[in-house]
Amino acid sequence: MALALGMRQGEVLGLMWEDIDLANFSLRVRRGRLRPKYAHGCETACGRKAGYCPQRQKTRADTNDTKSRAGRRSIGLPPEIVELLKLHKAEQGAERKTAARMWEEGGWVFTTPVGRPLNPNTDYHDWKQILRDAGLRDGRLHDARHTAATVLLILQVHERAAMGVMGWATTSMAARYQHVTDPIRADIAKRVGGLIWRSAEPPPADPSANQAGGQKSDPEAA
Repeated sequence: MALALGMRQGEVLGLMWEDIDLANFSLRVRRGRLRPKYAHGCETACGRKAGYCPQRQKTRADTNDTKSRAGRRSIGLPPEIVELLKLHKAEQGAERKTAARMWEEGGWVFTTPVGRPLNPNTDYHDWKQILRDAGLRDGRLHDARHTAATVLLILQVHERAAMGVMGWATTSMAARYQHVTDPIRADIAKRVGGLIWRSAEPPPADPSANQAGGQKSDPEAA
């Protein structure tokens, strides 16, 4: 979702199935997943951090509205993403049956095996494992968003359209996220060269040379 659509981690983890229209290949970004925050709930000090307290109490909501009006947006889904989401939904259904009464239905797209919203820290470590499994260099999860923005640049998507996909409020964000790659530089150089130094081509044939006797007509003689 991050690589193909440029969505922020919180936006992806905050998705609910009601936000996704698989039939019409689109989704709506409405909210972002927040990192959980807890306070101690034990009467006597348990000696652990609040997040590991056996009686911990949540002090932060699961989600919040997107940071800006530009962040609340609709995004078109490539057919490949739609197929992956359909597969993911079927797998989630199998997890729901396995969890049985332990399942906590919340309508989340990405969940734990018992239906709870996925912790951003868990998602972060899963990303790192994917990079290792693929034999790729280490990188931030947010780098996937930079990659998606650069792909839009390579595809020559108009800046205003790219802003709508990425959820940017200002055009200055394009300079921050879209990176000029070597293929783009090579394409620019080729276009400049083709414009200034046009390749030598034979002059077009003169149809008047095919007149009787193979003689070229003289317009001044008319």
